[in-house]
Amino acid sequence: MKMAVIGGGSWGTTLADLLAKKGHEARLWVREPAVMNEIRTTGENSWYLPGRKLAENLEVSTDAAAVSEGVRHFIFAVPCQFIRNAYQRFQKYLPKSPVVICASKGIELDSLMTMSQVCDDALGSSKPRFAMLSGPSFAYEVIREMPTAVTLACKDKKAGKEVQEALSTPYFRVYTASDVPGVELGGAIKNIIAIAAGVADGLGFGGNARAALITRGLHEMSRLGKAMGGDRQTFMGLSGMGDLVLTCTGDLSRNRQVGLRLAKGQKLLDILAEMKMVAEGVKTTEAVHALREKVGVEMPITEQVYAILYKDKDPGQAVYDLMTRALKDE
Repeated sequence: MKMAVIGGGSWGTTLADLLAKKGHEARLWVREPAVMNEIRTTGENSWYLPGRKLAENLEVSTDAAAVSEGVRHFIFAVPCQFIRNAYQRFQKYLPKSPVVICASKGIELDSLMTMSQVCDDALGSSKPRFAMLSGPSFAYEVIREMPTAVTLACKDKKAGKEVQEALSTPYFRVYTASDVPGVELGGAIKNIIAIAAGVADGLGFGGNARAALITRGLHEMSRLGKAMGGDRQTFMGLSGMGDLVLTCTGDLSRNRQVGLRLAKGQKLLDILAEMKMVAEGVKTTEAVHALREKVGVEMPITEQVYAILYKDKDPGQAVYDLMTRALKDE
């Protein structure tokens, strides 16, 4: 199968490498000519995946037309705030009814749209068959062929099965689902809770605090998800609880690292300036803060993370305010 992967970051490169190693005709589109030249000459993407040799049959290019030629399945793995631009860049090269797989997690800040809504808005004339790939999956581990399980949500069962079979390997297991809103919202909101978990860890709190944040964070995820058409049960799966646990506890979590450093007194702009890769939870917090007001859903952890990020609230005070809210039933 011919498949194009859009985005030469750690996740896009990892997925393209997985497809190429499996024998597919995998084409990776990257924005920077320097990244393209390095992969072509050395077989590595040293900026995002240092020391990892990529499949020799992996094709890489900065030419959208060349990457798209003859392809019906497109994986978009760019930061979610730039995914609309990526859709628009490739729109004129897409066939009718392409399978568009989104591997980016977040909410578009300007429109408050989910990734599937952005796809419909940007590519509606192409009649895309949308799929959302999400779940607990650090690229660092997948590129090393460590066992990983994820969820692919797609309303078109035939397209979903095609992508499931294309991506699945003995170390990368793909489950299918039909609840696109639930899967994409779980993948977005868990990054907010991961920032909160990082704050708690950075303040020196223990396992009790982390467990409380994960559990109550899951409640916030499912509450907003249900209000937006998702199934509460979806949040008990890989794209909900699974991704939440990984992102809140793993040292490779960029969003948790943001929280850790905020708790130590570092400023957000300084933290972001020093990071190689995007911490999606920062912008997603701003978007979900606005979205939950629009929908009318209570999300106290998200509100405190928003206050820390955008109102310079003291992290310790944020925890105190969470713990001293009016008492209620679980």
